[in-house]
Amino acid sequence: MTAIEITPEERSELARALGDALNPLARAVRSRETGLPEDRMWGADPVDATLSVLAAWKVLDAEVKRLTAIAAATAGSYGASYEQLGAAWGITRQGARKKWPQARPVAPQGTLELFGGTAELEQEAESGGWRWAGVGADGARGAADRGYPTKEEAAARAGAFLGEHAAP
Repeated sequence: MTAIEITPEERSELARALGDALNPLARAVRSRETGLPEDRMWGADPVDATLSVLAAWKVLDAEVKRLTAIAAATAGSYGASYEQLGAAWGITRQGARKKWPQARPVAPQGTLELFGGTAELEQEAESGGWRWAGVGADGARGAADRGYPTKEEAAARAGAFLGEHAAP
């Protein structure tokens, strides 16, 4: 996991942009709570004014979490694994799965029918790897002993198994 670093200048610009975006919300919250015009916010008691700013940051925090979940789900829909999502956020694969449980779509399953046998292909939600389980034409049962990085590789392994257990 690598943490994304920003320069002091970028941090300063980000703080300025967030403050500019937040101030109208803070003024509106303060105005609704007090009934005073928005332009009088900073003339109020400093504790009340700064608590209005804090309340606005809470709203912003909830919106950032919502938008973050959308970004994670979008990345997951394009095939990003929980490991990749975690690396982007600076957390473990397990942490990403816990934070965004719906980020990875239910994987499409596939059925492979070859040599008189069948094998089911399934993507692991946790790792994104592919597994297979099948029954050969001779009745032998087999399954992947590990997840494969691609559906095609899992299908190739399943196909090899089915070929070894073809009907005579």
